[in-house]
Amino acid sequence: MTIAAPPTRRDIAYRGFHLPADTTAGTADGLHAAERGLGLRDADQPVSRGTWTSPPVRVGFAVAEVVPSWTADAPDGCWIEVELRGWHDDGPSTGWYLLARWAADDRAVQRTSVPGQRDGDARVDTDTLIVGGATVTGWQARVTLCRPADSPTGPVLRSIGAVATGPTPTGLADEPGYGADPAAARGRVLDVPRYSQRLHAGQYPQWGGGGDSWCSPTCTSMVLAYWGAGPTPERYAWVEPPGPRPVVVHAARHCYDHAYAGAGNWPFNTAYAGLHGVDAFVTRLRSLAEAEAFIAAGIPLIVSAAFRAGEVPGLPYDTRGHLMVLVGFTADGDPVLNDPYAPDDDSVRRAVPRQRFEAAWQRGSGGVAYVLRPASVPLPPPPAQPNW
Repeated sequence: MTIAAPPTRRDIAYRGFHLPADTTAGTADGLHAAERGLGLRDADQPVSRGTWTSPPVRVGFAVAEVVPSWTADAPDGCWIEVELRGWHDDGPSTGWYLLARWAADDRAVQRTSVPGQRDGDARVDTDTLIVGGATVTGWQARVTLCRPADSPTGPVLRSIGAVATGPTPTGLADEPGYGADPAAARGRVLDVPRYSQRLHAGQYPQWGGGGDSWCSPTCTSMVLAYWGAGPTPERYAWVEPPGPRPVVVHAARHCYDHAYAGAGNWPFNTAYAGLHGVDAFVTRLRSLAEAEAFIAAGIPLIVSAAFRAGEVPGLPYDTRGHLMVLVGFTADGDPVLNDPYAPDDDSVRRAVPRQRFEAAWQRGSGGVAYVLRPASVPLPPPPAQPNW
């Protein structure tokens, strides 16, 4: 049995751009400020593409991985393309890599990551840019908005950001640390609805088959429901027969990555959430101490962990990567989860030992968390090295 390691301090930095407010920070070509973001200029003309390029984001440490995330609207037939490149000192240190070709729907354009991108500088692993031989101390994003020439409307980009992570821990994390007040989170459990992914076992093989593979969209659906921000019934009326929870089927279809052949692409899930009016992004947290700050602020987190049966008491199964909703903490500081792998809704809620779960989360994904919240709900103050 693996013994839980103490939490480690790791270089992590998140930077997001909200549009059109941050438009002048970057460079726009063929775009204009729309009501809720940046849209294609001259929608009645046969202009089919426009780009926004962020300024270089210098993070001040050697970067090993970068994960982008975004929110956008994309009418049927329209899509966006999200690219990243590494940056060092005063210039780019890698070429551009295409991380996503994303569409809100799948009837005309299949949303997909883009496999096969690898060179001596870096490589793309589904939703993550992994640095190889290049020296990278920052990143730059480029988003291209695309529409068919005969489309009366085009996509609108509302936000784009990325989390950069250093290669190795730089020491032990503080507990409780990072300015969080554990008393504000301990003993607090947010009333997030409980959904079991396994109620959908064997359903819709064209979108990953339900059951074992829908943890991410099930979690995203739980948190959207918590905020009262999910899709309206007419949006998922296509699910026939409706089954136990059609809103989860709808989410799985609209988070599905056709190259990855699954619904667990991290930024595809936050982009889906963003379609429903919430601010949504992917980041990494260094410890449960940082997560306590979110619970204290009333914000549940979707977290990704990996473990073997027996490593985390209360989670009696093997997984190479599984998403759960962190909904609170016991009075003693143990995390309380909504685990969608439970066999039914009633058994979704469970408390697990703090150190063992923290080790499975940090080891399994480097502390990945989806942050979903209405813009009216403020984020907690970030640490000195801001990762949200």
